[in-house]
Amino acid sequence: MGGPTGPDFATNPNSLNGVAMKIDVFPHIFAKAYYERMQAVSEPAKKYHQRRVRDLPMLVDLEMRLKLMDQFEGYQQVLTAAGPGIESFCDARLSPELARIANDGMAELCAKYPDRFLGFAASLPMNNMDAVVQEVDRAVKQLGARGVQIFTNVNGRPLDEVEFRPLFQKMAEYDLPIWLHPARPSTFPDYMTEKHSRYELWWVFGWPYESSVAMARLVFTGIFDEHPNLKIITHHLGAMIPYFEGRIGPGLDSLGSRTPEADKHLYEHTLKQRPIEYFRKFHADTAVLGPGPLECGLAFFGVDHVLYGSDMPFDQEGGYFNVRETMRGVDAMTLAPADRVKIYESNARGLLKLK
Repeated sequence: MGGPTGPDFATNPNSLNGVAMKIDVFPHIFAKAYYERMQAVSEPAKKYHQRRVRDLPMLVDLEMRLKLMDQFEGYQQVLTAAGPGIESFCDARLSPELARIANDGMAELCAKYPDRFLGFAASLPMNNMDAVVQEVDRAVKQLGARGVQIFTNVNGRPLDEVEFRPLFQKMAEYDLPIWLHPARPSTFPDYMTEKHSRYELWWVFGWPYESSVAMARLVFTGIFDEHPNLKIITHHLGAMIPYFEGRIGPGLDSLGSRTPEADKHLYEHTLKQRPIEYFRKFHADTAVLGPGPLECGLAFFGVDHVLYGSDMPFDQEGGYFNVRETMRGVDAMTLAPADRVKIYESNARGLLKLK
């Protein structure tokens, strides 16, 4: 799957209203050694990942990735590992090894191609929290990771559980972001009477719901009051959040009014601000395609909290479509030139502390 080439698909500073640099904060990749090792740890995982790479060779084919990047002048990436999370296919004994291999591979790519890959988000063994804390320190201090990537649940467990709190504390101390990627399998049914989701609705609607609920649970657990400088980059422009501002604002202001009297104690909270103000503290990428959703997300989060991210190579053209169409969506928005630069470049440089 080579994707289109040639001038019709090239992007240059003039077509981007003078923005010469574009930093993609949410492209996905498998470092070679990590890809090989994860195939060895589980036969189901091996079959799953082989199928994904067969359909999307740019996940591991570095030459193909660089060729794509050549089509877009000034285009650079901050690498994130493709899902699923390590904890989903290996146990707590093996997951730390997989995380080390993944992060070593990312660091090697960034060292070899510093003008292409400006940094990476470290992968973590979320089913082994002792190892998580150690790997965060190693990845940031020794490998130069610009933050970490986690998924919206840990094998079905919510991120607001007390056990995962040390990770959020650690990232607040480093003042580096957490990339938040949705995760929800087809075994999560659409209805209680069924065992599987149908028509890929677990992905189409399930992933945005999953991200939104994860964000909300973190808000109500007081994560931003506890760590005011915590930075979280939500994939796909904050999922459902921008589109339900009314429910999140006035709706959650009256939290408990729709709850049976016996359960109202479950919904009491001690947040220092209105719930909606905490949702605005999240950062969000542009991986939604089209100016309409982008305008909505920009209106909710504000220009300082939106970063260019493409979700490549997960599209029908093996990566080209998402990169190209996301750029076209950003270009189509009504933006001041300085704000366009923020979305394409300067927000990422500041948040990720890039050189």
